[in-house]
Amino acid sequence: MKNKFFVSIVSVLIVGLLFVSLAASAETLFEKVKRKGIVVVGIANEKPFGYIDESGNVTGESPEMARAVLKELGIEKMKPVVTKFGSLIPGMKAGRFDMITAGAYITSDREKEVDFAHPQYKIGSGMAVKAGNPYDLHSYEDVAANPEVKIGIMAGAYEKKYAKAVGVKEKQIVSLPTNVAGIAALVAGRIDCLVATSISIRDKVEMAASPEIEVVEDFTDPVIGGTKVAGYASVAFPSDADDFREAYNEKLEELRASGKLCEILTSFELFSEANCVKDKLTVPEVLEARRALEEAIG
Repeated sequence: MKNKFFVSIVSVLIVGLLFVSLAASAETLFEKVKRKGIVVVGIANEKPFGYIDESGNVTGESPEMARAVLKELGIEKMKPVVTKFGSLIPGMKAGRFDMITAGAYITSDREKEVDFAHPQYKIGSGMAVKAGNPYDLHSYEDVAANPEVKIGIMAGAYEKKYAKAVGVKEKQIVSLPTNVAGIAALVAGRIDCLVATSISIRDKVEMAASPEIEVVEDFTDPVIGGTKVAGYASVAFPSDADDFREAYNEKLEELRASGKLCEILTSFELFSEANCVKDKLTVPEVLEARRALEEAIG
């Protein structure tokens, strides 16, 4: 009799655990992060986009704007996972984190793998060179015109496509793990110039504080496919997290309309109001505007 009672109790527990397991498996990412009150974010530790500060906290324009939006959704905590920029999308697809908060450009090829929220800022490219700009470089086209020039580009960054689209040869391009590594390569003379977003270039040159390098102040963004290159960036979600992304977008637009997003962005020294997206702009609208550019890039 006791054995039958014991078996019944065990059976009930097993069934209960099965129901809990099934309920957990049916839980969406948004429901999970709301229940836990914490979201795990992927960053590339690149100032001022997404990085770990001196106190060990995650900050930067993308995490701080995301933090403001997530707070409106009742999600108070943010846990960072640092990885190389080129590993962010594979990392999220592998389940290492819930969002990417690294200032990534919204592009058609990335949108095939992840879903972006509405744009949070806009930006162009920038270039750093040896002091005195010995090769007289002011654009990607100048690099293409001189086959002796070696151009450094962070692995996974879209700047490589811009460079190749205007004629820079593959053998001229040096792939680097981070922009900090790019600055070191420039100082050491392994490359003749480094390109990245204008914000990142200025930040890395200022951080290096080396008299051997400088920012090209009159750098000109290329016109490709009739479109002047300008990137729009945002946070990214897994492609099966529609409810999370839609809720995020709703609160994002409320904060944009209030001016809060621009206030957060411009609180980081290297950003200005010119980088703010003042009006509502959707991902499909951004991608439509980029279509001619991306067709020309290939």
